[in-house]
Amino acid sequence: MDQLFLQSLQQMTSLTREDVALCDQYFEPITENRHTILEEEGKIPRHFYFLRSGYCRLYYVDETGLEVTSHISSPGEFITPFLSFINQKVSKEHLECLTDCSLLRIKRTDLEQLISMSEAFKAFSLVVFQHAIASSLERADELATTDAETRYRKLMDTRPELVQNVPIQYLASYLGIKAPSLSRIRRKIKF
Repeated sequence: MDQLFLQSLQQMTSLTREDVALCDQYFEPITENRHTILEEEGKIPRHFYFLRSGYCRLYYVDETGLEVTSHISSPGEFITPFLSFINQKVSKEHLECLTDCSLLRIKRTDLEQLISMSEAFKAFSLVVFQHAIASSLERADELATTDAETRYRKLMDTRPELVQNVPIQYLASYLGIKAPSLSRIRRKIKF
């Protein structure tokens, strides 16, 4: 089993040997090319993903036709359109590979089965979904209460791998600004 995956799980819950064996049984390794859509808007999300390598984003298309990035994931993180996945509702977001990606995925029905079989996976599911909700609320608060430069500086401090590896147009969208504005902020910070 993938070490990064096991380390990420161990940070959320204690795993037994049986739990690790269940991971091998239920999580499927896949590789996808850059710009592959893993989950589509307008459909119920089918899988829950762990990002082994590469970068993914959740985005939606606003009423003006503009793509708005709502979340970016880096290696070692779990991703799916969380609320739609949990509630089995049609998603308003796409899940896209920003780069070539190596992932582990599990079907919703298999995750439910794992949760029913293992206390560790029951605890894991609570932690990961609570984290997803908390991240969404924190992001909404930041967009409403801080300026773009402050948001970018925080991103540089807390997630420098995104600043180094994700194209500027996606970072700008995630920060709630246009790419030229982010370029100006970067120049200002550099000097």
